[in-house]
Amino acid sequence: MRVATPYHPPVKRSVEIAGHKTSISLEPLFWHMLRAAAEAEGVPVNALVARIDAERIQSDTPPGLAGAVRIWLVERLKRGEAEPG
Repeated sequence: MRVATPYHPPVKRSVEIAGHKTSISLEPLFWHMLRAAAEAEGVPVNALVARIDAERIQSDTPPGLAGAVRIWLVERLKRGEAEPG
C-alpha cells in the first residue's frame, strides 16, 4: 500500500506492549513503514513496537515512544534495510 501524500496529520492507533495497551500517534507514512518493517522481520507490529520501546528505555535520555519509532525507522533506512515509501 502506497501512501497518497506524505503530508498528513498523525493518526492514533492502539498497540499492546508487555500485556498493556497504549496508543501511538504517527503519520500514515510511518505506520506504513512500521508495518513493512514488521513484515520484513516476520514479527507482528506489536512485537516490533515492544522491541523499539525496550531499546528506547535503555537510552540515557529516552524520547517518547512515537519519536522512538520514527527514529528507529529512519535509522533502518540509513542502514539500507528498507526502501522509502
